[in-house]
Amino acid sequence: MKHFLKFYMQKIFFLAISCMLFSNIHAQVSDTTPPYLKVPFVPPFKIMLTDSSNFSKANLPKDKPVVIIYLSPDCGHCKIQTKELTDSINFVKDVFFILTSYKSLKELSEFEKTYHLKDFDNIKIGRDLKYFLPTFYNVKFTPFVAVYDKNGKLLKAFEHGFSIKELHKLL
Repeated sequence: MKHFLKFYMQKIFFLAISCMLFSNIHAQVSDTTPPYLKVPFVPPFKIMLTDSSNFSKANLPKDKPVVIIYLSPDCGHCKIQTKELTDSINFVKDVFFILTSYKSLKELSEFEKTYHLKDFDNIKIGRDLKYFLPTFYNVKFTPFVAVYDKNGKLLKAFEHGFSIKELHKLL
């Protein structure tokens, strides 16, 4: 009986230690919070514009809200979002927009021409060469939209685009 009790206690002890180790390891790898929620400020991005020049966080205008839109030029929702933005630009003329994608500069240039984006001083479009932003935002769908106040603090992220009305209310 003593051997059985000793054997039983060893098994319980081993099981308890295993559970503690597993829960500790699991807790360390299960944090799936995207970086943009951990660091809720405009990220240190760098994109290549369609004219092959670079644009980064340092180039953003001071004291203006910023909206970063991660899109794909062949995405139907992205096209609708961009058309709505350009049609309603007067409602958000004091907001600076960064449109970015992993797609080629040629595709982005065609997108820029289609929606006349060069006509707007407050819109820049470019390629995220290092694939930094989709990782930072944990993008699953396009368009992904992050809205920042004039101090660069995250106000809201939209995983499936936004409406100008929502943006206007937010800012």
